[in-house]
Amino acid sequence: MPSLFRRVFVQNLGLKIVSLLLAIGLWFVMARSPVAEVEMRVPIEFRNVPENLEIDSASFTEAQVRVRGPERLVRNLRSTDVGAEVDLKTVVPGTRTFDLTSRNVRLPHDLEVVQIIPPHFQLSFDDRMTRSVEVHPRVTGSFVGGVRIAQVVADPASIVITGPRRRVEAVEAATTDPVDASGTMERASFVTQAYVPDPLIQVVHPIPIRVTVIMERSGEEKKAQ
Repeated sequence: MPSLFRRVFVQNLGLKIVSLLLAIGLWFVMARSPVAEVEMRVPIEFRNVPENLEIDSASFTEAQVRVRGPERLVRNLRSTDVGAEVDLKTVVPGTRTFDLTSRNVRLPHDLEVVQIIPPHFQLSFDDRMTRSVEVHPRVTGSFVGGVRIAQVVADPASIVITGPRRRVEAVEAATTDPVDASGTMERASFVTQAYVPDPLIQVVHPIPIRVTVIMERSGEEKKAQ
């Protein structure tokens, strides 16, 4: 027993006293350092989203977090140092309310969360759906008198989209960025992209769309010929 006491309390006594003094000194420095607060807008990171589900809400993507701590740390705090995470591992189709607390916030040591706005929020979930939809080209432009658009061809004529079932089922067609065919007399081709306006629907493997505009003469011009 004396040998154990000696090893624990007596051996390297000088180093242990120095370490204790340093720890106490550091504590005093931290305790006496000015305290500051800062508010930051941070993105919400959704973890463990089930493979067969899609988030059917587009309104909630970030939170406002107020952080407190030593002024020197707060002054050097970067937006990438703070983040909020929500685990979606157990969600099912429907609407669910989530609480945002300090446990959801990732931040450096010696800092604390004072407030989170909003403290809770709702998300809706729906089954994931994938389907093919037609591509409807958008053509604009000014044309000479007696010439009009006879046909517009998209290649490929359809694309594959994916997203929440309710939203995917509501899509009638995809559209292209507008192509300006001004001055075209017979035929012209343009390369553009197709998209669906709904931000929660994605195009699977997006590829360029070739839009071919075919012109024809109006009825009176045909008769004159």
